[in-house]
Amino acid sequence: MSLSFLVKKGSLKTEEEIRLTGSKSESNRALILAALSNGKVKINNLSIAADTVTLNHIINQQIKNNQTVVDVGPAGTAMRFLTAYLALRGKAVEITGTERMKQRPIGILVDALRDLGAAISYKEKDGYPPILVDGKFEQKTNHIAVPGNISSQFLTALLLIGSSLPQGLELEIVNELTSKPYVDMSLAMLAQCGISYAWNGQTITIEAQEFADSTLTIEPDWSAASYWYSVVALSENTKVNLPNLRENSLQGDSAIAEIMALFGVKTTYTTQGITIEKAGGEINPQLLDFKKCPDLAQTVVVCAAALGKEFSFTGLETLKIKETDRILALQTELAKLGVTFLETEAGVYQLNCEKLLFPKSMDVATYEDHRMAMAFAPLALRIDELVVEEAMVVEKSYPHFWEDLEKIGIEVKRG
Repeated sequence: MSLSFLVKKGSLKTEEEIRLTGSKSESNRALILAALSNGKVKINNLSIAADTVTLNHIINQQIKNNQTVVDVGPAGTAMRFLTAYLALRGKAVEITGTERMKQRPIGILVDALRDLGAAISYKEKDGYPPILVDGKFEQKTNHIAVPGNISSQFLTALLLIGSSLPQGLELEIVNELTSKPYVDMSLAMLAQCGISYAWNGQTITIEAQEFADSTLTIEPDWSAASYWYSVVALSENTKVNLPNLRENSLQGDSAIAEIMALFGVKTTYTTQGITIEKAGGEINPQLLDFKKCPDLAQTVVVCAAALGKEFSFTGLETLKIKETDRILALQTELAKLGVTFLETEAGVYQLNCEKLLFPKSMDVATYEDHRMAMAFAPLALRIDELVVEEAMVVEKSYPHFWEDLEKIGIEVKRG
């Protein structure tokens, strides 16, 4: 389904409150922990994002009913987390997903689980879903070595099951660790459930142990908040209140507050949440590193381009294996604004806005990627009619995104 946007001059509200759904990242971890705990771990404020709804349904309906095939659709975290969880469960099952999911590598995680003692095979292409878990698990070792620069979800999938392994887990992180805040989040949530761990150098150790009776309360999603920072940055004087977000968040994407301060957006923390508004001041382009928060990259790149500010970016290595090749997608769509986004040296991408222009109308392709849709949506503040193709892809992480845009005064016409 496509949506077209028409923003009339002066239609944007000067202030609005937007209530965000629970963090998808926290929610998906919590669902695995609750399943492993056999009821000891409870969850409050679970996300309504499609990925979380899918994982919740698989765990609490399909797996409990012993279905032999589970389909995660486009949900990458569900694929990775379920692969580890189901390896221990003692039941044979096939885990599959969309065609794009079948192109996303999972070999590093499967190899690690095999080293631990799981019996997993590939149904189609080696190293990629769909996979077959035969349910036999006999732990052969507690020590595994996993690259830290490919996907933090592989590490998290293993850490979540660590305390449930008969011999526990000793996870050695090889190479530089990217997306470290997501590993920190996983360990913090384990600690909230009574699971102790030790992190010495490059090795995280989790002994075999029982979960404690506990409740995980999910914070609203900072990734979703990032789109509102972009709206504020591209507006004249709009203020947005986002309840229940925390200054000391487990989510690495809370870095958006510091990043967008460089774009003249001020964040005020209160006991109720945060308020974001224009603070003014000159925007001075610089090098931004997204190694710890890659899911923010698209939002910030598009916002910088729309402001005509030639920032450069690094830490984008994982973007090529997400829902789409996000770097290529950004390059293709930004070209419609006359903006180039090129790798000027190894691992460093630079915006060139010399030929920036805002056409009266523009179609944005989303490439089955929720973040493409939401990163480009604030361009409606610069373009008279912005058509977002396959716009309901936002259901993956922020189902009410378009309704929330309407709340703030952006006219959303469904077509």
